[in-house]
Amino acid sequence: MRPMSHPDASETSADDPVDLDDRVIAVALRRSLIAVCFLAIVITGGWFILRQQPPMPVMRQAPLTLPTGRALPALTIPTLPFTDITTEAGIRFTHQNGAAGEKLLPETMGSGCGFIDFDNDGDQDLVLVNARRWPWDERADAGQATTALYQNDGTGQFTDITAGSGLDASLYGTGLAVGDVDSDGLTDVFIACVGNDRLFRNLGEGRFQDITEVAGIAGPADAWSTSCGFFDADADGDLDLFVCNYVEWSRDLDRGQDFRLVDGNRAYGRPQNFGGSCARLYQNDGGGHFNDVSAAAGICVMNPATGASMAKSLGLAFDDLDGDGATDVVVANDTVQNFLFHNRGDGTFAEVGGLTGLAFDMEGRARGAMGIDIGRFRNDADIGIVIGNFANEMTALYVSRNAALAFRDDAISNGLGPPTRLELTFGVAFADVDLDGRLDILAANGHLEEDINRVQRTQFYAQPPRLYWNCGTEYATEFVPVPKSSTGEGFARPLVGRSLSVADIDADGDLDCLITASGGPPRLLRNEQALGHHWLRLRLVGTSPNKEAIGAVVTLHRGLAKESAGTQFRCVSPTRGYQSQSELPVTFGLGSDPDTGTVRIRWPDGGTTEHVDLAPDRLHVIRR
Repeated sequence: MRPMSHPDASETSADDPVDLDDRVIAVALRRSLIAVCFLAIVITGGWFILRQQPPMPVMRQAPLTLPTGRALPALTIPTLPFTDITTEAGIRFTHQNGAAGEKLLPETMGSGCGFIDFDNDGDQDLVLVNARRWPWDERADAGQATTALYQNDGTGQFTDITAGSGLDASLYGTGLAVGDVDSDGLTDVFIACVGNDRLFRNLGEGRFQDITEVAGIAGPADAWSTSCGFFDADADGDLDLFVCNYVEWSRDLDRGQDFRLVDGNRAYGRPQNFGGSCARLYQNDGGGHFNDVSAAAGICVMNPATGASMAKSLGLAFDDLDGDGATDVVVANDTVQNFLFHNRGDGTFAEVGGLTGLAFDMEGRARGAMGIDIGRFRNDADIGIVIGNFANEMTALYVSRNAALAFRDDAISNGLGPPTRLELTFGVAFADVDLDGRLDILAANGHLEEDINRVQRTQFYAQPPRLYWNCGTEYATEFVPVPKSSTGEGFARPLVGRSLSVADIDADGDLDCLITASGGPPRLLRNEQALGHHWLRLRLVGTSPNKEAIGAVVTLHRGLAKESAGTQFRCVSPTRGYQSQSELPVTFGLGSDPDTGTVRIRWPDGGTTEHVDLAPDRLHVIRR
């Protein structure tokens, strides 16, 4: 019989539960230790294997094949001759800049010009602004110079009808603006000046009346106005006026600064030595009077540190840069940043030149900017703004993509920059000179200082004008300089170029050109291209009060299979170049294909019309 266990006994039997639990735990512990050791061995081994670097592959040098060059289509610059017809056409005019040895800065800047159909006969007449002798000039009086008015007979022959016209006033004129300010169907004339500006109302039959005081548009007596232009700033239908001012200037201030050439002779001063001057925006009240709304509209750009004006404005152009239906304003400033006034649509503007990339060059520096023009030179939504600059600075070509308010200076990559570096460029204009459907660039050049070649051997007072042909985006560069052998001596002969205007003066469909000279005669250049290209010209007639349809946008669309395919754009605005006005009709080159496609007009009132299959090679008058 098995004895009964005692609770205090020191031994237990094999079947005791406690003993069984201890053995189970011991076995589990041994197995865990074995698993941990195995895992440690695996990890250590893997780490050791991963640390071993694979052997370096044997590098073998492949044969080097150099490119043979970019394959480009052959480039042939067309023959684009211009004939100097100034005397033949009846233009006998000499600009008087007032120079009498004191070398005062306004004497360097020249005066403007403009094509204007003042008699409503369909052809382009001509206004040549003049300056005069200074009031303190004691030389023997040889007659005081005045602005000139020339009437076109429709063939490019002009008659001087200045005497008794009312424009034969003696003033120190600079810039010109033309527009129908009172909606009577006749184009009026505004002349910017050193001193009070002047507004002349067109009475018809070649007569003009000075209405400056009534209109409230004279400006300060000590102002120096330059480029100017009419546009609808507040979308109320009538034409408002933008007037650029250059610098704060007086004879005493100028003479008090001892400007010298390196050879010790008196020199013309630098704009850096003069304070800036705000532009002015005059709002048309519709009743023949204008109100100065410059400050309220955001046109006065002041230095936040000094409170002084930042503007030293010379060039002016208008366009709807972002397609929102409101006209924006671009101002070229001399030695300070350029301005882009973005129209908010209510008559006020935001200055966004710095934000949009238009204010400076690619290195963040301001340049000596003069003339300006805007054009869609690629026949798409890209917008180009060309600005003529001082010598050794290159002409600028700011480009935005797809109508975005973001610009980059592409002048170097587009081929325009390098050949313009040595030139001092004032007037510039986009124009389809050869009617191939692409906008070319015309430029008027000339230095400020008569003796510049004595101190800078690469610079000359008189400089040749230039034509830069748009060869298209398929080439390495889009703009190439046209040589003198193609343009002819009449075009390429040097002059002290300033303003530049374009118009078809002889009704043959291509665009002719007029360039003014400081202190000398202008040059009227007839376009003699004979490439057989077709064309389409349109003159728009709007509704009252903007009967000239200033601000309208015209597009010409042709199918992709057509020569010069894409969409050509034109903005109806005469304010282009430098202190100048070009004709209001717009010209489309068609190349060798006469198809005119579809014309779409966005009128200033926001309405649109379409016109299909207009007859080529003629001027069409289209009414709203």
